[in-house]
Amino acid sequence: MAAAQPALAQTTTLTMSSWVSPQHHLTGVVLQGWANEVEKATSGRVKLQMLPKHPSAPPGTFDAVRDGLVDVSYVTASYTPARHILPLMAELPGAGETALINSVAYSRIHWKYFDKVGEYKGVKLLGVFTHGPGQMFTKRSVAGINDIQGLKIRTGGGVAEAVAKALGTSAFVKPAPESYELLSSGVADGVFFPLESIVSFKLETVLEQATLFPGGMYSSAFGFFMNEDKWNKLPKQDQEAIAKLSGEHIARLAGASWDEADRKGMEALKKSGVKIVNANPAFVAEVQKRSAPIIDDWITKAKAKGVDAPKVLAEFRDELKKVAAGK
Repeated sequence: MAAAQPALAQTTTLTMSSWVSPQHHLTGVVLQGWANEVEKATSGRVKLQMLPKHPSAPPGTFDAVRDGLVDVSYVTASYTPARHILPLMAELPGAGETALINSVAYSRIHWKYFDKVGEYKGVKLLGVFTHGPGQMFTKRSVAGINDIQGLKIRTGGGVAEAVAKALGTSAFVKPAPESYELLSSGVADGVFFPLESIVSFKLETVLEQATLFPGGMYSSAFGFFMNEDKWNKLPKQDQEAIAKLSGEHIARLAGASWDEADRKGMEALKKSGVKIVNANPAFVAEVQKRSAPIIDDWITKAKAKGVDAPKVLAEFRDELKKVAAGK
């Protein structure tokens, strides 16, 4: 009995990392909050330890987790668009009015239709979520489509980059944490981001205008995952405890956190004197018209993966309405 005692009390410590700063809500609220829930649900048998430094460039996160450089992390599908095609559905224009609505609706569609296709094969996917509505922030005044022709716009890739190019801007892809330097040095004339990012990356001092579109022009879809070997080695009771804190639970945790961060972003914008403009109906219509082929392109690519894309997209939009109505 004495010899068996240490085995019973064994603790598994998993490493976790984030490619945004420790102050970013994704690191401090979502990842750390989830880690605390896991520790409590497993009675301390599973602990998560945040690494001081992310072990790869942000786009390499999937491989870093798969290869065991870190046990738990996340990445946006925009950074890996060749590998993660189906998640781009949640990035398309015309999604939810909030991160919570978009995240929960996307989570339901993912687990129903996308998970079996296996785009996250190689890691243990725990949850999916999105950030809040993606908006346009510029270093100059913008009133309509003509004012953004040729502007150098930093995006995270994926649908955001496609939308920016469709609008006639000179879009390019760089990781989010580089945005301040890109704007202050003049490499970028603007950025596409959710409101939260203005505070997270301290951009209010280098911007003149925020142009807001209803529901945003795009979103970013995230996958949150664990190294598969580490998952398989966990005792069944701990796997079950973690499973209860995964799926829609993670979508709600991340969505609510992002909405709160977006609210703070809007406050910071107002305080800093950045001009906040609601895009006029003509501008909104132009964005919708120019974005339509991007939606068609996603449908074509999703069909090639064996998904009934028009049906799934229609169901996603229904799900957005249901979640918005509290269902």
